[in-house]
Amino acid sequence: MKIDVTDMHTAGEPVRIVTGGYPELMGSTIIDKKNYASRHYDALRRALMLEPRGHAEMFGMIPVKPTTDGAAIGALYIHTTGYSTMSGHGLIAFCRWALETGQVPLKEPVTTFGVELPCGVIEVTCHISNGKVISTSFDSVPAFLSHRDQSVLVPSLGDVKIDIAYGGAYYAILSASSINLSFEHTPVEELVRVTTEINDSARRSVAINHPDEPDFGYLFGTILTDDATAQQDSFHLCIFAGRQIDRSPTGGGVIARMARDHARGLIATGETRAFYGPTPIPFEAEILRQDIWHGQPTVTVRVSGSASFVGQSSFIIDPSDSLTYGFNLPDTYAGLRSDMERQPPSAAQA
Repeated sequence: MKIDVTDMHTAGEPVRIVTGGYPELMGSTIIDKKNYASRHYDALRRALMLEPRGHAEMFGMIPVKPTTDGAAIGALYIHTTGYSTMSGHGLIAFCRWALETGQVPLKEPVTTFGVELPCGVIEVTCHISNGKVISTSFDSVPAFLSHRDQSVLVPSLGDVKIDIAYGGAYYAILSASSINLSFEHTPVEELVRVTTEINDSARRSVAINHPDEPDFGYLFGTILTDDATAQQDSFHLCIFAGRQIDRSPTGGGVIARMARDHARGLIATGETRAFYGPTPIPFEAEILRQDIWHGQPTVTVRVSGSASFVGQSSFIIDPSDSLTYGFNLPDTYAGLRSDMERQPPSAAQA
């Protein structure tokens, strides 16, 4: 079996787009398609995301036929531990790929269309020059602050206060200074360690209920921020999907930060802000409007960024290869022994 992919990056964060060889996904809704992929072809997700074809920080997308009016194309998100509901960096790359490969008709200087994602249909606007997508902006689903000053008991830190906001997925947000760390001068390895610990603790202890879709009711990531005011450019670190480090500013995380700051009265409708991850390429965000959704205040946020092509590959999926469905480096060799005692994914899963 062969699967073709196009690799891209958005602000340094990888996006592996499946372009051929992947089985058609059944389902009358995009959530049905996501669940079908998870039940029947999860071995292929592992094969594409994990080593030896991927790595611990890999991220990808599977194009699908849209199931909702107003969408020109659809897509599922995959990563090393499963599936996600929203990714701004992935969407930005996916839109460039869709237009420049003819999946969606391209019209200069601006093309606007809808992309169906698990979190809903997202309207995107792509700015184009000489047949190339220069930048992409998208308007978020309703975004809101769900937990304010939530207490979380973190083993190495004690009681930690976090906010949790929804930007297509749920993110915990706190400043490094609130846990007595300097965001600028603390080694990134230490920032990653504490953010991961906070993320793990919050996922275990905080109940999250999405007002529309039960499948969305979980903490996707945690964002550790600098102390910039809401009117200044800001740097942050996002840990998502358990232990992945987002190289980009994180589209859903940027939306969540804007929604949280608006709810706290720190930023007004119409104001813009630039956010950076661990690379020098920003996302820009603007609060477009306020609304009420399911009885709670929400905002719509516009996020803008750009993506680049990296390469194309054809991967061989060979069931006779004991590592064909991917592997993670073990935390301990005892863990490796335990993994060896389990049955590997069967060829039937692919």
